[in-house]
Amino acid sequence: MSAGPREWVEYRLRRALETYDDALLLVENQKWNSAINRLYYAAYYAISALLLHANLDPATHNGIKSAFSSHFIRSGKCPPEMGRTFSQLYTWRHKGDYDDMFDFDGEKVMPYLAPTKHLIDWVKVNVV
Repeated sequence: MSAGPREWVEYRLRRALETYDDALLLVENQKWNSAINRLYYAAYYAISALLLHANLDPATHNGIKSAFSSHFIRSGKCPPEMGRTFSQLYTWRHKGDYDDMFDFDGEKVMPYLAPTKHLIDWVKVNVV
């Protein structure tokens, strides 16, 4: 038996919160590149839940970013700062994962903890 749309939305929200908690553990241990990766994925899972709730399910990371921007940010349904947060995390996750000789530090990572949590909480309120 396969899960219905509601179960998938709830699953992705749980993944967002669990992944955010993982990011906090990495921050505690000053694993900055991994923390950025987990913050990005926490936001990614939350936004994918939001899109799925809206009957949208892009297949790629760029598709998620594009659909979120066009259906929620540009339309005014979601505060623009959440779009900026996700966009920056998207860029930094890519940089941290794929660019050689690049390392994040607490000064870059710490300011994204609260905005990422705020994004997850906003999605949760708007899909439940």
